[in-house]
Amino acid sequence: MVEPQEHPADQPECPSGGGGLLPAELRAWMLLLAATGAVEQRLRAAVKESLDVSHDEFLVLCLLAEQPEGGLRMTRVAELLGRPKTRLTYQIACLQHAGLVTRRSVCGDKRGVEVALTDKARQLLTEASAPLAQTVTEALGRFMGPEQRQALCGLVPELAEESRTDQGAPPPFSTPS
Repeated sequence: MVEPQEHPADQPECPSGGGGLLPAELRAWMLLLAATGAVEQRLRAAVKESLDVSHDEFLVLCLLAEQPEGGLRMTRVAELLGRPKTRLTYQIACLQHAGLVTRRSVCGDKRGVEVALTDKARQLLTEASAPLAQTVTEALGRFMGPEQRQALCGLVPELAEESRTDQGAPPPFSTPS
């Protein structure tokens, strides 16, 4: 797992909102983008280490992991991830070569291709999910201030529950001292 670093000198504290030039919606959007960037940066290394796939390939695996056994059409995967179809074709080929996804033609549509996770991918994701989730929690915790943490816990109640049940451990999204 990627270890959290202390606050680097070049990383400003999390903006807590208010008083700036931007309206609340734009501040919230910018905070969301910055938090996403912070998480992606930490997650890239952890994903490569634990699953030996790229971050973009990991996103494909996560999307497929949330689907029923049948999988998804490649056009839908590209649409949901906002990826060009040509780039997705390359990523799927890499995942297929690694034995993590299968491709098959869709009945009645000679151009349609459906992708699904293999049992190997399901097993790897099961094993890697808890450490990767912890990486996300730590990355968000380093970035978000108390107000943003409270808002996120409102959206994801399980995070608030975890912080109450962890005895002796700092709550997820705790601010560094």
